[in-house]
Amino acid sequence: MAFPRDHGSHPAFRTEWWYATGWLRTASGEQLGFQATFFRSLREEAAGNPSAFAPHQILVAHAAISDPARGHLWKDQRIARAGLGLAGANTGDAVVWIDGWRLVREGGSFRIRAPATDFALDLALAPAQPPLLNGEAGFSRKGRSPAAASYYYSLPHIEVRGHIAREGRREAVTGEAWLDHEWSSEYLEPQAAGWDWVGLNLDDGSALMAFRIRGRDGGVRWAGGSLRTADGRLLHFAPGDIAFTPRRSWRSPRTAIIYPVEWLLRAGDLALSIAPLMDDQESDTRATTGAIYWEGAVRASTGGREVGRGYLELTGYGEALRLR
Repeated sequence: MAFPRDHGSHPAFRTEWWYATGWLRTASGEQLGFQATFFRSLREEAAGNPSAFAPHQILVAHAAISDPARGHLWKDQRIARAGLGLAGANTGDAVVWIDGWRLVREGGSFRIRAPATDFALDLALAPAQPPLLNGEAGFSRKGRSPAAASYYYSLPHIEVRGHIAREGRREAVTGEAWLDHEWSSEYLEPQAAGWDWVGLNLDDGSALMAFRIRGRDGGVRWAGGSLRTADGRLLHFAPGDIAFTPRRSWRSPRTAIIYPVEWLLRAGDLALSIAPLMDDQESDTRATTGAIYWEGAVRASTGGREVGRGYLELTGYGEALRLR
């Protein structure tokens, strides 16, 4: 990988996303989660069509604020075909946009703007650590077939400053975030149903990413992860090093999907309890990606003591996930 080039788009690959998550704190002391994701999808059926209106690339954006004091997940989504100045994803550096929704790297920091229907994000994300290359120098296996893989790096421990708005009320926020950038043409094997993923900023300055790919038969097809320790050492985990053990589930009152929202996570010698900031962090994105999934802010603890914070993503619990 080479930067800043690989912060930008890789339009020859079928699927790509820039995925920012984190914890925010308002001036009054409220603790909130936030998520902003931009997806790019290559539509091969449009190949050879010279029209500017042909959907060669589709851009999707999701944004959310987890608000435990209100027991509410503020969420919104956008979708558009690339082109005509309305949406796009640039090569060479991170510039991704749909109308006024944008993720742009400026002067070494990422700027996220998501003016949603009844809330808004306007955040500056300043990386405090170099990119963490997951897998083998950024090549991350996702299945038993070597073709099931992605190029994947993370930026943990990002300092966040900016503003949010809820129902027109604007507030200053600070916090810490995690940004993933991943691109692939064959992310999931046909036998895969979905994944469980977690990215954690640990209090000692270390960072942990772990995932498992679940099969349609209920088993685990693959797993992996990365740990960068506080002194900069990098550990990569093989499938046998990772174990997700569910401890408590929550049933969505809207979809009746049952999600395991509390976990015991083992990554090598590290064992962590994972618990959500709030249970209801389900996102219904059938209007843009065709999926319903759970994605939310979580705390990590060991021995009853909190040791970090991050985000958990659970896909494929209602029906098998299809990346399209």
